[in-house]
Amino acid sequence: MSISQRLDLRQSQNLVMTPQLQQAIKLLQLSSMDLAAFVETELEQNPMLERDEGPAAGREEGPRSTEDDRPAIDAGKADSADLLSPDAMPGASADSPLDTDYANTYDGDIAGPGMMEGGDYRPGSTGPDFAKGGYDEDLPGLEATLSREKTLTEHLEEQLQVELDGPRERLIGRHLIDALDDNGRLAEPLEDIAERLGCPLTDVETVLASVQKFDPPGIFARSLQECLRLQLEDRNRFDPAMAALLDNLELLARQEVSKLLRLCGVDAEDLAEMVAEIRALNPRPAADYGFEPAQPVVPDVLVRVGPDGDWLVELNQDSLPKVLVNERYYARVAGSARDKSDKEFIAERFHTANWLVKSLQQRATTILKVSTEIVRQQSAFLHHGVSHLKPLILRDIAEAIEMHESTVSRVTSNKYMATPRGLFELKYFFTTAIAGMDGDTHSAESVRHRIKTLIDAEPADAILSDDKLVEMLNAEGVDIARRTVAKYREAMRIPSSVQRRRQKKAAFQTK
Repeated sequence: MSISQRLDLRQSQNLVMTPQLQQAIKLLQLSSMDLAAFVETELEQNPMLERDEGPAAGREEGPRSTEDDRPAIDAGKADSADLLSPDAMPGASADSPLDTDYANTYDGDIAGPGMMEGGDYRPGSTGPDFAKGGYDEDLPGLEATLSREKTLTEHLEEQLQVELDGPRERLIGRHLIDALDDNGRLAEPLEDIAERLGCPLTDVETVLASVQKFDPPGIFARSLQECLRLQLEDRNRFDPAMAALLDNLELLARQEVSKLLRLCGVDAEDLAEMVAEIRALNPRPAADYGFEPAQPVVPDVLVRVGPDGDWLVELNQDSLPKVLVNERYYARVAGSARDKSDKEFIAERFHTANWLVKSLQQRATTILKVSTEIVRQQSAFLHHGVSHLKPLILRDIAEAIEMHESTVSRVTSNKYMATPRGLFELKYFFTTAIAGMDGDTHSAESVRHRIKTLIDAEPADAILSDDKLVEMLNAEGVDIARRTVAKYREAMRIPSSVQRRRQKKAAFQTK
């Protein structure tokens, strides 16, 4: 066998992931908030992009139109802001009823310094004294003067300055505040705090005993039991029976009434009152401080019923970023560029801007196409509810709209649809199928909903076991195993039949 060298030509096809293609794929799976942040960054970095805020947005200002050239505004359809705009207001003409009856002039009796009769301003005169409360355009806006809720750290530091006198105690107290977690409990051992500050452990314990009396009650606790004890002491309701109950919270969680009655030394009525007091306490005393307001989910797709009863699917225009390519600015700077590097930079920015605008349009078109097909296949759910949710996988949508399954997966990630039945993530409509007795299939989500409905309706003297739930579902045509019922029940955080029976028969259950 001889070894030799030769030159061959081969032709093959492969997909090259260009930066533009990678950007288009990235935009497809971004949420509306992430997309808005990405577009804002591009607007800052690319001078060829401009925000589309209306017909006149980003346009170079041309000659001002005269009064006769102002567009006519229909008063019956125009917005109040349009009717009050400078272009819509009548000019200072002799026959203008506005200027005749409601002249925008100052009366000579109320004119301020420098103001002349008729509203004119005398040049060189002294205007309003801004230092003494006069008008000033640089004053903060209304949003800058709005009040805000006090954080937990600020609330505790105010009490620290009042309750503790010495600088040593205040320093230890400040470190204890920094050691709190989101629940208001100490997340660091006292030994570590004492070692870091170089002070005796007894000093830290003394300061801890003082700050544990701060508001809100239960703050600076090191465990759940201590948090509840501090709140009971604040209410003057901590006694030996309550101490025994706090030492056996695991029995309370398992609702072992007989053991609790024996350990606490009380009767059933007293135990019920003690449990009611425990339930009225707050295990997270810091939850009401320093929280960030929840951001509402902005739907990407809106679904409503049309005049003929069909479902109308449309994109939420408020969630779509609106950007344009400023071709006029590109033509001006490209014509004045002389260096090769400048021309290359301008051409690259212009190409990037064009690609971004096209990618955004393609993203919107793809989302609308996928959402329309989802609504078509889940029409029964929109009409009748979750019990009619159809089993659906990504491949079903991909084959129907002739797209790749990965594209559908990216489109349905972090996207939401507002329907008459509520706000749902697009992923919600994709569920696995469960076989039926008669050959039909059932959605796993609808089966979970049916299990929860049956358990919610069970009487206290006839708790449904998992085997009984299987029998009832089989009678309804759902072929499901017992372990699947148990898995769905645990996923919905529903206790077992033994725990539910114990809960509903507990003598101290709140009435």
